[in-house]
Amino acid sequence: MKQFKSEPIEMDYIIAEEIGSGQFATVRRCIERSSGKEFAAKFVRKKRIIGSRRGLLLEDIEREVNILKKLNHDNIVKLFNVYDNGNEVILILELVKGGELFDYLAGKEGLEETQAIAFIKQILLGLDHMHSKNIVHLDLKPENIMLLDKETQRLKLIDFGLSRVVNTGSDIREILGTPEFVAPEIINYEPITLATDLWSVGVITYNLLSGASPFLGDTKQETFANITAVDYFFDSTHFSDLAQHFISNLLVKDGRKRLTVDQCLQHDWIKQNDSYLLSETVIQLANNYQPQLINIKARNRWKLAYEVIKTCTRLARPAGQEENHHESINSLVNSFPNDFYNEKQV
Repeated sequence: MKQFKSEPIEMDYIIAEEIGSGQFATVRRCIERSSGKEFAAKFVRKKRIIGSRRGLLLEDIEREVNILKKLNHDNIVKLFNVYDNGNEVILILELVKGGELFDYLAGKEGLEETQAIAFIKQILLGLDHMHSKNIVHLDLKPENIMLLDKETQRLKLIDFGLSRVVNTGSDIREILGTPEFVAPEIINYEPITLATDLWSVGVITYNLLSGASPFLGDTKQETFANITAVDYFFDSTHFSDLAQHFISNLLVKDGRKRLTVDQCLQHDWIKQNDSYLLSETVIQLANNYQPQLINIKARNRWKLAYEVIKTCTRLARPAGQEENHHESINSLVNSFPNDFYNEKQV
């Protein structure tokens, strides 16, 4: 069924400079000829030969497009048009200019916990819309949380390439995502549910308040062991009691016992009055974020880890291959560079 425009994109848009790139896609700013409005054109390379590592299968691109078409929320990047030039599928998306949330925070002098709540609430509101349509993101991480622009603090969830529709009775088991943020059920090859996203929200909240990674171990295997054992701790200087309660009810091994999105939005930590300043939990980013998130080596290590996962471990597991699960996990952990695990701070 034809769902993409086949006419040249240049008929409708002026293609401008590159603003981002990944393994299978390049993003360029573009300008709509009829209105003069700016958008982002995401050029996704199609896989031409089965088994090739170059490009994505058309069915995978179509799945992302179909999911984006179902979504319409202020905290989710919007899809406006789709083109197919033969070699690439081009997604015309809302232009998000503000950069990654954590990069924005790294340039700040400090972060009040109430400000962190405002950011987490926006993530939850976007998820609430997705989960109401039985869509699970499966790749929530700092790189996929963007600011609409430099002037506003509105967040946008991006990159739905790993997202899935999970209906009642679904039994979807796949090894995908980014190691620091994946839930235990991903590592254990257990069914994916909407609750899988809520684990990632717990990890992101921990990152946001402390600048640290809750599960990063000293060895490759230790990180995954820490996740499956839910082995982490709170430094009380960074987390209020309410924040600890919120996070600890998300970082729960049994997804059925995690808070749902609606329960998160009703949690006292999220609902507390914005004017109430939790002065004891003000975080000095000069001591936390700047050495940890702006440190070039650390950032490159994170970037490399993301690319390794996207390249080597987006494992679409065919039916009947469950016996290879542990071999796949070993392959996954062995893919990471040795120095990725040398520091416990992100």
